[in-house]
Amino acid sequence: MTDNDEISGTQSPPLRIPLLTGEKSHKPLLSPPQSLYLRSGHVVLAPGESVGLHSTGEREEMLIPLSGFGELQIPGVQTLTVEPGCVLFNPPHTWHDVKNTGGVPLSYIYVVTISPEK
Repeated sequence: MTDNDEISGTQSPPLRIPLLTGEKSHKPLLSPPQSLYLRSGHVVLAPGESVGLHSTGEREEMLIPLSGFGELQIPGVQTLTVEPGCVLFNPPHTWHDVKNTGGVPLSYIYVVTISPEK
């Protein structure tokens, strides 16, 4: 069996998903049934805007900045710079907020894992 055989045997085909355009500020990228264990989306925050304090519960989260400048704020712990050229990681049960602290839109992709069904 080749790698291509393994790919073609998956539940869903490979995808090409366009990123945000226009006025929306959030677009889901992967969700059931496209992926079994990943959820992802594209977020664009205007200057001064934030996503709001939230937790991903038992899930891990990775942020991939595409453009702009901001902060990943983790109350009582630390603030991390959000900018292209880095990847940020939130462990499970971590309350956090992403805020655009720059003068242009902050654009990033998030990827969240889910627990496999047991």
